[in-house]
Amino acid sequence: MSNNDLQSKILKYLSEKAHFKQKVYDNTLEVFSTMKDVLREIAADYNDKLEGLDRRVMLEFRDGGKFESQLKVAGDMLMFSMHSNIFEFDREHKVWSLSYIKEDPTLSYCGIINIYNFLSDSFKYKRYDDLGYLIARIFVNREKHFFVEGKRQMGFGVNHFGNSVLDRKTLRNIIETSMAYSMEFDLLVPPYDSVKIASVAMMNKKIETSIQATGKRLGFKFNTDDIAE
Repeated sequence: MSNNDLQSKILKYLSEKAHFKQKVYDNTLEVFSTMKDVLREIAADYNDKLEGLDRRVMLEFRDGGKFESQLKVAGDMLMFSMHSNIFEFDREHKVWSLSYIKEDPTLSYCGIINIYNFLSDSFKYKRYDDLGYLIARIFVNREKHFFVEGKRQMGFGVNHFGNSVLDRKTLRNIIETSMAYSMEFDLLVPPYDSVKIASVAMMNKKIETSIQATGKRLGFKFNTDDIAE
């Protein structure tokens, strides 16, 4: 390939693909900023309705910076994390069967916002080995069209891609669905054999942290049930 051909190829990439990706990034960042506002709104709304109850059940929003935020819901911590990079889907993904993408394959480039469920005590007591679970991820393209993979996120699956843009009402629906799932997703007793032996070091360490990693499904398989399509 000649130098002129290489230059033309690079210029084409910068003027097309790189430009599309920057638009996707801007849209995803805008959606994530709106999501933070919605999280603040949810926390204030629920706390007004919970006034007079045990303060430990109150919601607490924390802004973790440009790409992260948290919502404490009683014993659960929902972590919202935007990835700084833009992604393409593998060729086996269902997104390629959509007429919306077939008409313009560049609309398949997406930013991702992940929603994880941890135990709030994992952060309070600095139990760094505790486990969290991905319960939803939101894909956003350059037209701000979206779809959601996740627990109980019915109605916003991949078949929804190209039908509507992501607004505040939809974000609130996604967040509240994640909250409800997290509170129903209980902490299970770990299998006996996984905790039957403890070392002196582990017992001494318990003053600072838990003597074993804790997660809602420790010892059990966390299946991708309820993934919307």
